[in-house]
Amino acid sequence: MHDTPPPTEPRQPEPLAHGLKQRHLTMLGLGGVIGAGLFVGSGAGIAVAGPAIVVSYLIAGTLAMLVMRMLGEMSAAMPASGSFSVHAERALGRWAGFSVGWLYWFLLVVVLAVEATAAATIAHGWVPAVDQWAWVLVFMVVFTVANLTAVKNFGEFEFWFAALKVVAIVVFLVLGLLAIFGLLPDTDPVGLTNLTGHGGFLPNGWAGVVSGVLTVVFAFGGLEVVTIAAAETDDPARAVGRAVRSAVVRILFFYVGSMLVIVTVLPWTAQQAGLSPYVKVLDAIGVPSAGQIMNIVVFVALLSALNANLYGSSRMIFSLAERGEGPRGLLKVSGGRDGESEGGVPRRAVLASVAFGFVSVLLNLKWPDSVFLYLLNSVGAVLLFVWGLIAASQLRLRRRIEREAPEALTLRMWFFPWLTWLTLVALVAVLVLMLTDDVARPQVLWSAGATGLVLLVALAREVRDRRRG
Repeated sequence: MHDTPPPTEPRQPEPLAHGLKQRHLTMLGLGGVIGAGLFVGSGAGIAVAGPAIVVSYLIAGTLAMLVMRMLGEMSAAMPASGSFSVHAERALGRWAGFSVGWLYWFLLVVVLAVEATAAATIAHGWVPAVDQWAWVLVFMVVFTVANLTAVKNFGEFEFWFAALKVVAIVVFLVLGLLAIFGLLPDTDPVGLTNLTGHGGFLPNGWAGVVSGVLTVVFAFGGLEVVTIAAAETDDPARAVGRAVRSAVVRILFFYVGSMLVIVTVLPWTAQQAGLSPYVKVLDAIGVPSAGQIMNIVVFVALLSALNANLYGSSRMIFSLAERGEGPRGLLKVSGGRDGESEGGVPRRAVLASVAFGFVSVLLNLKWPDSVFLYLLNSVGAVLLFVWGLIAASQLRLRRRIEREAPEALTLRMWFFPWLTWLTLVALVAVLVLMLTDDVARPQVLWSAGATGLVLLVALAREVRDRRRG
């Protein structure tokens, strides 16, 4: 039987490099969740909630912000490449660390396939002579190579990808505001008529707002990678605190601000699920080639997410191996230890993650509506399980850290423990509401099956270890 170490007791120094800088981490926090889910998927949310999608994003974003604050508190006190998996192990036991770590790894490598295929679809439209599968191969090889070299290369890739997305949203917000006030050439002020007309601000009532939350809440997944990456900076505790503080507020601003501009410039009835509302707005205010511009932005967003997910999955499986929860062979790192930025890359962990990523891509290309659909549904609600364990871990660890190492609490959760409990209740409520939704129900049921299977394995290992001990 394994004893759980004190919450802030350092483990053996990790052999990972410290090649990430604060600017890398800050941009990773901003860019990690600004993806195709915002640029394209937000259309589905507008279709069910109308102008009140702004409220849906505000609710979902607040929930994500609270989870990130908890995670930031724990990661600042005890930085680790396994982040919330390590926290769950220390707070709740090995079964929790094992379960949340493997489920998160599975989630990332499956979603990676969606991103690679979607990016390949766009690229194939630009260059039809190159088959879609060939584009997938190119993307996977390029980002595998980037992740096999020094971690600073990953940081630079992600920095510039994220910077482009952030600039695109800022430009969109500026153009949208100019259109609303009639300051663009040949335009009249839009005013607030689109917010109150066409059925009012709540055309589908509060039920529409709730449906909007269920549609958009998963768009905030990806912020967790910041706390994983923090372990590879020179000063993890300080870096993760700064990144979490800046990222959550700015992301709320970008998401909620974008939605407010979209539903103010155009009637919500003009939006269609599957089509980018950003393209609709840019077309309406006369931006030439708006469709192609957004195609480029979405393409970059997809590659950025692919890069971040490959990084996050490799570090999570490395951390699992490091704690004896995964194959020990994955612990091999490239030359250079203890902070040398040119070495310390877990290459076997990268290859293991990308190998399953290739399998997922093949399933997506071959059976997108059968085998891969079941695989995707099996991770559909896993993010909520991960967030729930983060909250449960913070409830347990906060008291222990206050008692044993209060100086480590450089970043604190607001109004503890009340907001933590409120967040847990909200996560359960989202799951229950998903069960009542015909579209979301299969995701919850398949995800529950996958989660249950992993939990059974984790508990069986616990029983085995207790008998041996």
